[in-house]
Amino acid sequence: MGGPKFDVSTVKGAAAFNGFMGSKSYVEGWQFSAADSDYFGKFSACPDASKYPHAYRWYIHIAALQGVRSLAAVAAPVAAAPAPAPAAPAKKAAPAKKDDDDDDDFDVFGDDDEEEDDEPKETRAEMVARLKAEAEARTAAKEAKQRTLVAIEVKPWDTEQDLMELWKKITTTIKQDGLKWGEGCTLADVAFGIKKICTTFVMGVNNSSDDVVEAIEALEDEVQSVEVTSMNVL
Repeated sequence: MGGPKFDVSTVKGAAAFNGFMGSKSYVEGWQFSAADSDYFGKFSACPDASKYPHAYRWYIHIAALQGVRSLAAVAAPVAAAPAPAPAAPAKKAAPAKKDDDDDDDFDVFGDDDEEEDDEPKETRAEMVARLKAEAEARTAAKEAKQRTLVAIEVKPWDTEQDLMELWKKITTTIKQDGLKWGEGCTLADVAFGIKKICTTFVMGVNNSSDDVVEAIEALEDEVQSVEVTSMNVL
């Protein structure tokens, strides 16, 4: 795991982690990630709120975020219950009314409770592994949708070339899955009357700007050089 490293099993490491989380909601970035799952699993119990308030806040937040209600309930401070009031003298119970319909005595929730008790409960290790896998899956899904805008400059050999025809040739012959060319281009002066083509394309996570540049440079009779001027993730 990249990013910060703290041995939260020690007092020194727990204190360092508490200071690190002083102004943060998550270990890395601005949303829940695999780093939060990893550190969550390293704590054998909820951090002491009086000694490590920031670590305690983070721990309860991550537990609640993932629906781990049992952990949050154990970690939350519990107020002392008031002493029970003296019991009032028992009143003589009124004789129960006999009802011909036995459905009133039937516990409609009894079977559900038994089924829930019989279900295997997730261990802490299994929970941490599940949370980590879910975070990694969300990250992979986000990366799969990532698109990058690339700006390039294409320089011709001389002033006699029809640059608009060259741009049309580039954008119509160089095709890749996930690659989309810009709707137009501009011509900028270079020197001695020579102009260059300035255009853009959008590529997916499986595309490479180097492959696109090499494909354009393969038109060596018409293209002198190609330069990538900027790349921005959309």
